[in-house]
Amino acid sequence: MLTIAGVGPGNPKYLTIDVIERIKNADKVIAFGRVGASIRSIRKDYVEVCRVDEVINNLEEGRDVLLLASGDPNFYGIVEYLKGKEVVINQVLPGLSSFQYMMARLKMSWQNANLISLHGRNGDLNKVKDHKLTIALIDKNNNPSYISSELYKLGISGTMYVGFNLSYEDEKIIKVKIGEEVENYSSLGVVVIENEMD
Repeated sequence: MLTIAGVGPGNPKYLTIDVIERIKNADKVIAFGRVGASIRSIRKDYVEVCRVDEVINNLEEGRDVLLLASGDPNFYGIVEYLKGKEVVINQVLPGLSSFQYMMARLKMSWQNANLISLHGRNGDLNKVKDHKLTIALIDKNNNPSYISSELYKLGISGTMYVGFNLSYEDEKIIKVKIGEEVENYSSLGVVVIENEMD
């Protein structure tokens, strides 16, 4: 039986009570490196994986297996990948997404935001033109400086808020104008774009 649980942006204090109990009681817990490190205070005997295909190799029929996923596993997460591989998922437990966390830190409403992921995929930044507010997951290639430069080339003006290492002790949130260079403190981050639409 496979349960996938979202563990939030990283800091274990953002885990739900339900997920904490499942971590304690599952027969087997599978986690990626960063996620595993965040739950060590709850459980040390987890299986660490580095690649998504390793998850499938660690599933055991007849055992209660808990797979921990960063953020919310249904939002650009592992759920769709495993479904595509015809893995039976018995339950998904939601987690706080980095988008939710970032917008709370900024004290900004985001119900009308354009949501994109540039984490491990190419996104069409041209779509930012059509939205006053866009929130994006980033990675080492699609980093804030690259995004800022590309938006500027597209003639988009406004403000970018960049959150690095959200919820961790070394969290950093900065504000820049579109077109400005951004020091990349980490490949883990969220960019919020306020487009000054004419």
